[in-house]
Amino acid sequence: MSKEFTFTIKSISFDENYQPSDNTRITTNFANLARGESRQENLRNTLMMINNRFNELADWDNPGADRYSVELEIISVELNIDSEISSKGLPLIEILKTNIVDLKTKERIAGIVGNNFSSYVRDYDFSVLLLEHNKNQAKFSTPENYGVLHGKLFKSFVSSSTYKENFNKQPVICLSVSSSRTYQRTENQHPVLGVEYLQDEYSLTDEYFKKMGLQVRYFMPANTVAPLAFYFSGDLLADYTDLELIGTISTMGAFQKIYRPEIYNANSTAGKFYQPSLKHQDYSLTRIVYDREERSRLAIEQGKFVEEQFIKPYKNILEEWAADCVL
Repeated sequence: MSKEFTFTIKSISFDENYQPSDNTRITTNFANLARGESRQENLRNTLMMINNRFNELADWDNPGADRYSVELEIISVELNIDSEISSKGLPLIEILKTNIVDLKTKERIAGIVGNNFSSYVRDYDFSVLLLEHNKNQAKFSTPENYGVLHGKLFKSFVSSSTYKENFNKQPVICLSVSSSRTYQRTENQHPVLGVEYLQDEYSLTDEYFKKMGLQVRYFMPANTVAPLAFYFSGDLLADYTDLELIGTISTMGAFQKIYRPEIYNANSTAGKFYQPSLKHQDYSLTRIVYDREERSRLAIEQGKFVEEQFIKPYKNILEEWAADCVL
């Protein structure tokens, strides 16, 4: 194939003044928090939760629990597929970059990129393609080559010169555990990540991320009520510093309390055997307004938009590229 895909990165600060850009994904959780009458209070309270949690975990040489502040950047990635067809890049994914400010030494420390993960093609795969494939079917299954294109696009971005010029470590994505799986606590305990859990079998999301070149481990950090799923390449425990890991735990732990309070803001802690449930009733709400029903509805609308604007128009180019792409 003569043409190569290239990528463009754009960055915007996620702070209490954050305004979603016109071309941001309407299903992006950040955009959801930054809309409506409570937008600034939402953002301010979210950032406060993150900072408080960071200082709770980074407690050495931090007697006032106020030494560190976390700064967040929303990283938007555009795919440049063919300048002859379109001079404008196609929105591909949004991830989150943490930066840690040591208020004592005035040092600014680069954190992990990844964290949250939003993807146009993933919306299409999960909210359109998968639903259509299983419509009126007695048994659930996935389409042939499900997730392969998305996986190759992600791996192509991470291995690109654009990624390497902007980030010096591989991404880590931190998500909720699956409500369709059971997790068992082990004796393995990391000083920052906490107690490790193992699952009975991989979930659909685990398999999907595997095609992106990412493996998964589940850890429940101190003072957390449920394990988090960490998707990574390389060695999660050796490749990142304690402060980098704490940046991800504090950021995504706060977001999961907002997005999945039934699991991450439950009033009881996961036991030796744990099956998450969004039907769990014994939980507390944060003071942050998040419209999960709108998020689910818009995911389908966004997936259909992707199908019309990306999948169908570039079908032949994408299939040819994916067939030739070896990663």
